[in-house]
Amino acid sequence: MFVRSFAGVPVLVHFAAWILVGCFSSVRAPAADKDSGPATAASEERSGEGLRPNRNPINYPTPYPPASVEQIEAILRRVHGYLETATPIRIQNADTKQPVPDLSRLPPRVAIQSDDFRLVSYEWGVTYAGMLLASEITGDSRYRDYAARRLDLIAKLAAHAKAQGEAATLPTEPIEMRRSQLRPVLAPRSLDDCGAMCAAMIKAQRSGASTELRPWIDNFIAFISKAQMRLADGTLARNRPLANSLWLDDLYMSVPALAQMGKLTHDPSYFDDAAKQIIQFNQRMFVPEKKLYMHGWVEGMSDHPAFHWARANGWAIMAAVELLDVLPEDHPARPKILEILRAHVRGLAAVQGADGLWHQLLDRPESYAETSGSAMYVFAIARAINRGWIDSLAYGPMVSLGWNAVAQKVNTHGQVEGTCVGTGMGWDPMFYLYRPVSVYAAHGYGPIFLAGAEMIALRKGKGAEAAIRDGGLHFGHTPPAW
Repeated sequence: MFVRSFAGVPVLVHFAAWILVGCFSSVRAPAADKDSGPATAASEERSGEGLRPNRNPINYPTPYPPASVEQIEAILRRVHGYLETATPIRIQNADTKQPVPDLSRLPPRVAIQSDDFRLVSYEWGVTYAGMLLASEITGDSRYRDYAARRLDLIAKLAAHAKAQGEAATLPTEPIEMRRSQLRPVLAPRSLDDCGAMCAAMIKAQRSGASTELRPWIDNFIAFISKAQMRLADGTLARNRPLANSLWLDDLYMSVPALAQMGKLTHDPSYFDDAAKQIIQFNQRMFVPEKKLYMHGWVEGMSDHPAFHWARANGWAIMAAVELLDVLPEDHPARPKILEILRAHVRGLAAVQGADGLWHQLLDRPESYAETSGSAMYVFAIARAINRGWIDSLAYGPMVSLGWNAVAQKVNTHGQVEGTCVGTGMGWDPMFYLYRPVSVYAAHGYGPIFLAGAEMIALRKGKGAEAAIRDGGLHFGHTPPAW
């Protein structure tokens, strides 16, 4: 027997121990370890590459496996439950401030009582659209009912106010004018007043969820088409903060409404105007080197500092997919809109954060991760995959991770955390990087419903076979193991 020792241990014993460790380390971990979280599950998938689940856990900051339909639906139900309590339908006498319990006996001047969120706002127009889509895809009527009850109420109260005479029913003080939730319906003064609400109303009208909305649809679309200021070439613009300014936000505050009106009326001029807006905003504001949009552009400014604000890029990509969804296949602008969409998706893919979210300033990872913009990208990219406009193999994993990250921002109460508050246009980084976040920033709620609904469609369709293989997430069918 060989009796020399190594480090005080007989060589024969040391060698035998090494063999035993090697044998047992090749045995798969007990089933109980599978419940330790997504990182361990991913490690198990990679055991053939040398990783061992008990020795090399991967501490992902976000769950890695694709969310199931049931998991996504649970998030949507939680947010809906919160909004049902946070946005009750409460009407009051505008003069006495007393509640109006009987909607069949309205006083001459009525008002919608404001709670955590305003029922008439561009943010809530997105929320109504998201609820309608969630109901369409899941078959769950609770979302449709939420939108229909509130849109029907808005239409009823607006009709009542108009019958009384707008001069008698609308407030005259500037502060009260801003607070009034009926003023934007009766007398819109900006794209923010009417674009998203108009698009949601048309979707509700087309789906049959509501049927008395057409007078207000016509009122909104007339402002967008005929009253909103434009540049000489017809591009929608604002005279704030500087004269002849373009806000990227205005693509969503106009294009979906114009596109939906084209679908509702079969009038091609609405499609033409919607396509023109996307193309002409793109010519001025898309930065080809980064494949991202700047937030603002001002006519006459020689150089434009490019701040790639997350939510503004979200408004832009959502406007593109909303238009493509209803734009006739033979429309001459369709190839260009698809080209614009695909370039933007490539740019967004390049700046997704390590945890799956996108940053407040997209190309500045030192800025905070922002929820509303991230949810907008998940919706738009998932829809582009579902419609076959982009490759599911390339972008499915990215959007799956994005949804998982967004879902983590929904707290136990159903509130959406990490959403930037309303933001104007700025020309310096500090303006954007120090904008507050709040669960009461209404911009985060509609995109959650849009993203969740479209992800459910993806998981039932082109993403049905998505799974972790060789450690990474892959969409599409994998040949039998060899």
